[in-house]
Amino acid sequence: MNTVVDKEREQLELALRQDPANPDKLYALALLYIDQEQNNEALELLDRCILIRRRDSAALYARAVTNLSMSNYRKAGCDLLKTIVLDPGFLQAYKHLGFVQFTLGKEESALKTLNKALKIDPGYAGIYCVLGDAYLDLGETDKAKEAFEKALELEPDNAEPHCKIAMYYLSRGDMKGLKREYEILKTLDSALAEQIGSLFF
Repeated sequence: MNTVVDKEREQLELALRQDPANPDKLYALALLYIDQEQNNEALELLDRCILIRRRDSAALYARAVTNLSMSNYRKAGCDLLKTIVLDPGFLQAYKHLGFVQFTLGKEESALKTLNKALKIDPGYAGIYCVLGDAYLDLGETDKAKEAFEKALELEPDNAEPHCKIAMYYLSRGDMKGLKREYEILKTLDSALAEQIGSLFF
C-alpha cells in the first residue's frame, strides 16, 4: 500500500475518533476507502455523513457510486435522483442514473435522463456512451452507432468510447471493425485491449 495514503488514512481515522460527527472528515475518509475498494467501510461513513448533512449532493453521489460498484442498483438510483434534485447540473450523476435505469430495464427512462443531461452539456462524451448502450439494447443500432461515434468525435483519446464502438462492431458481427478498435485500445488501455484480445483474437 502507498505510504502517503496510509499516513493520510491514519490521520483521518484519528481525527474522526476525536470528532466522530464531523461530516467533512467522514466524507474525506469515505473517499479514501472508496479508492482502496473498502466499500462497506465507505458506505458506513457516508451513511453517517448524510445523517448529519441530508442535502450533501457530493456525499449522496459518493454513496451512489459505492452502491453501484456493489451492484446495489436501486439504492444507487435513489441517491442519484436526490443528487440531481440538489444539483441539477451534476452531469456524472445523470450518466450514472441513466446507466442504472438502463441496467434495470427502464430504457425509456434512461433515454429521458441522458437526453436531459445532453441539454445541459451536449459535449459530454460519457453520456453518449451510455446512450449508445441503451439504443443497442432497444435494437436501434443506427442510433447506437451514431451515439458511440459522437463520443469518439468528442474524446478520441478516451478508451471508453473505443470500447463501446468495439462492442457495437461485435454485436453486428463486424470482426474487422472490432479488430480496428482493438488495435487503437492497445495504446489507450492495454489491460482492456488484452481482455478483448484474449476473448476474440
